[in-house]
Amino acid sequence: MAVAPEIVESLRAKFEALLPHLDERAQRLTLAADARALGHGGIVAVASASGSSRSRVQQGVAELESGEEPMGRVRRPGAGRKPITETDPGIVEALLGLVEPTRRGDRESALSWTTLSTQKLADELTVSGHRVSAVKVAQLLKEQGFSLQANAKTIEGNQHPDRDAQFAYLNGQAADHLGAGNPVISVDTKKKELVGDFKNGGAQWRPKANPEQVRVHDFKDPVLGKANPYGIYDIAADEGWVSVGTDHDTSAFAVNTIRSWWNTTGHAAYPDAERLLITADGGGSNGYRTRLWKTELAAFAAEASLTITICHLPPGTSKWNKIEHRLFSHISMNWRGRPLTSHDVIVNTIAATTTRTGLNVHAELDTNEYPAGIKIPDQQMQALADDGVLTRHDWHGEWNYTLNPDTHT
Repeated sequence: MAVAPEIVESLRAKFEALLPHLDERAQRLTLAADARALGHGGIVAVASASGSSRSRVQQGVAELESGEEPMGRVRRPGAGRKPITETDPGIVEALLGLVEPTRRGDRESALSWTTLSTQKLADELTVSGHRVSAVKVAQLLKEQGFSLQANAKTIEGNQHPDRDAQFAYLNGQAADHLGAGNPVISVDTKKKELVGDFKNGGAQWRPKANPEQVRVHDFKDPVLGKANPYGIYDIAADEGWVSVGTDHDTSAFAVNTIRSWWNTTGHAAYPDAERLLITADGGGSNGYRTRLWKTELAAFAAEASLTITICHLPPGTSKWNKIEHRLFSHISMNWRGRPLTSHDVIVNTIAATTTRTGLNVHAELDTNEYPAGIKIPDQQMQALADDGVLTRHDWHGEWNYTLNPDTHT
C-alpha cells in the first residue's frame, strides 16, 4: 500500500532541513529509520522524499537490521557521482525544448503527435547527444515543476452572461424554501445502463487470476434491454430516491418518479409542506424547453396540492447539479467492476449505496410504459398560462417558473 502523499511531503521537508548537516553514514541511517517506521512502501516513500536511490535506503536498512556497528567508510565531501546537470549542463534546456513545444501545440515539434512518456523523451535526448535514462528524465521533469496529470474537464464552452446570477437566484430560492421547512430536491437521469453480463468500468476484489467473465461486445440484449435510472436527491435530508425504468426516459417517467417519492417518502418527511423546489438541468426529460415536463408537473401539483417551483441550471453547467456528486457518483462507485446482470441487481445495488456522511438511498423498479414522441399543442400550453397554473418568474422565466395547484382543473 502506498504511503499517503501528505506523509511524503512531511518527510521531504524534514530531509531538506536535516540531511545537509549529516555525513553520508548518518544520512543512510536516518533514511533507513524512517523507512522502517513507515513499514510496507516505506523505502519507496523515503527515496522519493529525499531524492536518494532506493538502493541507498535499502543499504541503510540492512545496516540497521544487522545489529552491528556499521564499518563502511564515510565518503569525503564532494565525492561520488556528480549530478547530471553538472556533467551535461545543456540537458535541462534540451529536455524543455522537447516538452514545451508539444505543451503549446507546436506542430513542428518532433513529439507533437506522441505520448510524452519519459522513455520517449530519454530516447530523443540520447539521439541528440544527451545520454540519459527514463528515470532521470522523470527526476528532471519533477525538478522543473512537471508532474503526471490527467485531462481535467473544466472547459464549459461559451458561458451564458447570466450564468453566475442564475446560480445566485437558484441558491436564494433554495434558502427560502429550506428556511420555511419546505423540501428542495435535485433531479436528473443517470447514464443509461446495459442490462446483462457486460463489462462495467472499475475493479472489485476477487480471488487472484479469477476475473468475472463478461461479453466481448456491448450489443444491447434484446430481452433485457437497458435500464434508465432517474434520481431524486433530497438536499436537506441527504437521501436519494431512484426509479429504474425499463421503458423510455420521458418527462412522464421523470415526473412519476417525483410523484412516487412524494407519496411514499416526501409527504411523510414534510407533512406541513405547501411548496416544493426542484432544481434540474436544462435538457433531457426535465429540460426547460420540454412541454411534457411542465404539463406533467402541473398535474402532479394539483394532485399533491403543492406549489412547485422549478429552477434550471444555466446551460453548460450540468456537472454542478448536486445530484451528480451527492448521489450518482456514489452509486457508480458502489457498482464499479460489477456486471449489471439484471434489473434486480441494479435496483439492489443502488439501494445498498451509502456514505460515511449518512446518505441513504431507496430504489425501485418502474415497469410502466412511457411512450416517446408525445406532443403538447400550443393551445394546451397557453391554457396553463391563462389559467394561472404556469407562472414564469421575472428573472429568466424560461429557467425559473412555478406551477400552482389552486387553479388547475
